[in-house]
Amino acid sequence: MKIALGVSGGIACYKAAEIVRRLQDQGHDVVVLMTRGATQFVTPLTFRALSGNKVYVDMFEGQSSGSDFEGAFDHILVAQSVDLFLVAPASADCMARLAAGIADDFLTTFHLAVTAPVVIAPAMNTRMWQHPSVQANLKTLASRGVRIIDPEVGQMACRTHGPGRLAPVETIVDCVTSLLKRSRDLEGRRILVTAGPTVEDIDPVRYISNRSSGKMGFAIARAARDRGASVVLVSGPTELDFPGAIRVRTTEEMRQAVLENANDADVVIKAAAPLDFRPKSVSAQKIKKRDASLSLELEPTTDILKELGARKNGKVLVGFAAETENGLKNGLEKLKAKNLDFIVVNPVGGPDSAFDSDINRATIINASGQTEEIPPVTKQVMADKILDRVLKLLK
Repeated sequence: MKIALGVSGGIACYKAAEIVRRLQDQGHDVVVLMTRGATQFVTPLTFRALSGNKVYVDMFEGQSSGSDFEGAFDHILVAQSVDLFLVAPASADCMARLAAGIADDFLTTFHLAVTAPVVIAPAMNTRMWQHPSVQANLKTLASRGVRIIDPEVGQMACRTHGPGRLAPVETIVDCVTSLLKRSRDLEGRRILVTAGPTVEDIDPVRYISNRSSGKMGFAIARAARDRGASVVLVSGPTELDFPGAIRVRTTEEMRQAVLENANDADVVIKAAAPLDFRPKSVSAQKIKKRDASLSLELEPTTDILKELGARKNGKVLVGFAAETENGLKNGLEKLKAKNLDFIVVNPVGGPDSAFDSDINRATIINASGQTEEIPPVTKQVMADKILDRVLKLLK
């Protein structure tokens, strides 16, 4: 496999040399891209000697004399040839430019051209790491499918102690190796994913909904796409983005979109949280506030997951259960009632709630009733764990 290693400026740059060596030991071809800041810590010659490849720093290096016209397209040609793009270390400045889509050097321009999976391993002072702008940029990158290898807690070069130190080289290399093994393992498979909440109107200005953010479903869709699957994502109202997502609002709209696309799918993963009830009648006018209490009569919505289970036709069908109590019991009952291959049971409420969080923990129950605990991990990591189990069923 061919890996592009982006190195941005920071004291942790020296560890990038070890990353190159470890990746080469596993048989990978590594090409290094450096920012100008990175060259102040480690010379390009070091990486050229280690990798055996040209090191890219400037967009127009050697072209002032017109001697290397083809080099003007290196950021495109190299981007098309790699299987994974790793940035380690990723400085606060580098992450800000990646998140904003700035293309002012070879590394950031390459980032816009590459279509392979992207992994970044941040490294910076603790106060910088905890700054709201840095955290916002991380969320932006993660929302686009970038894998984040969180820094570890430890002693900094500035003699402070806290989170921000580059993750261990072994952790970074293991993450890259794992992603490359998964690369394209879902090629040719068609996966339908649902995400987010639905809403049901009470009157023209009010509605009922739930706290689902859609983050888990979007993470699954991105992971499946990165692993080569053809993905259809049906999403309720969220602020998240996924190319070509089918946007719906009500439970019935979600049902129609799911049924229209389910026949062609090999796998259906119902990570959405459609409402179980809707108002029995919707007022045509805004309901005025009065002293008297208002009673809202509800009726059940169609159970989309149960409907899919009844017409499964050999598909792999995965459900989710958000539970506040008796999670295993309720999850097992739901799995059996809806003819699922496995169900992902998430705790909600309290500090470990999956709602609106970037972290998730779960218990996976398979069709035989066997359970597996997944400790707290990012939803992107959780997505790959779920897809790993889907792949076993497909095989």
